[in-house]
Amino acid sequence: MPEIVNLCNIETPNARRVVLNLLGVAGGGALGAAEAIAACALFGISENSARVTLARLSRARLVEAAERGVYRLGPQGRAIAAAIAGWREAEARLVPWGGGWVAAATGGLPRSDRKVLRARSRALSMLGMRELDNGLFVRPDNFVGGVATVRERLAGLGLEPEAAVFRADGLDPARQARAMALWRAEGLADAYRQGARRLDAWAAGADALPLAAAARESFVLGDDAIRRIVFDPMLPAPLADEAGRRGFIDAAIRFDALGRRIWSRFLGGIGGGA
Repeated sequence: MPEIVNLCNIETPNARRVVLNLLGVAGGGALGAAEAIAACALFGISENSARVTLARLSRARLVEAAERGVYRLGPQGRAIAAAIAGWREAEARLVPWGGGWVAAATGGLPRSDRKVLRARSRALSMLGMRELDNGLFVRPDNFVGGVATVRERLAGLGLEPEAAVFRADGLDPARQARAMALWRAEGLADAYRQGARRLDAWAAGADALPLAAAARESFVLGDDAIRRIVFDPMLPAPLADEAGRRGFIDAAIRFDALGRRIWSRFLGGIGGGA
């Protein structure tokens, strides 16, 4: 039997995440209100909450109406989806590490606007940057294009243009040691191995599940795996187990293909109407 998803250990998706994620797998890139409501219902989300979420996403330009009762990603939603969609090729953006760092200085930026703070934190997290000193975030300089690429991606993800993003070399021994310890390499390696085993074990028994249960569990497991890859710091050796990461990404790619087939069947069985 496939593994039962433990919702205590994996975050249960809210209506916003369900709608935005499914717009990426729905046929033609569009999702009907009836489909969104049925999908949300799998996670105990009420019809009213699903409709309120669609309205809020529309006001935020994350979704837009393709026709009456049918939605597609809006301008803001497409930008976020594009940043996430590259998870399959994440390792293709890496180069061998020469020992240098990319740094972002945020100490002089304002901290009063919570929305700006959230965007700043998200951008730094999605690029795998960690705080070395107060307001000074670093990561290994191992992305194709170096600091210019990191600066552009940080800006696209919401870091203010006033933030200084630069290459840092020649850290003093104490800071170099602290920088090398900012990421738990052993914990990352264990997470890669366990994550790949969990995805493959569930997929091996998926046919035994009712369609609704398979849709619900594949969403939770697949969403968790993709988020882990998107927020993975993509560290070089010796800071990370590169082979273990590759194995986890391969398992997630296989699982994503299975999940898309399951959700295509589930959404295909839902009648029209808004």
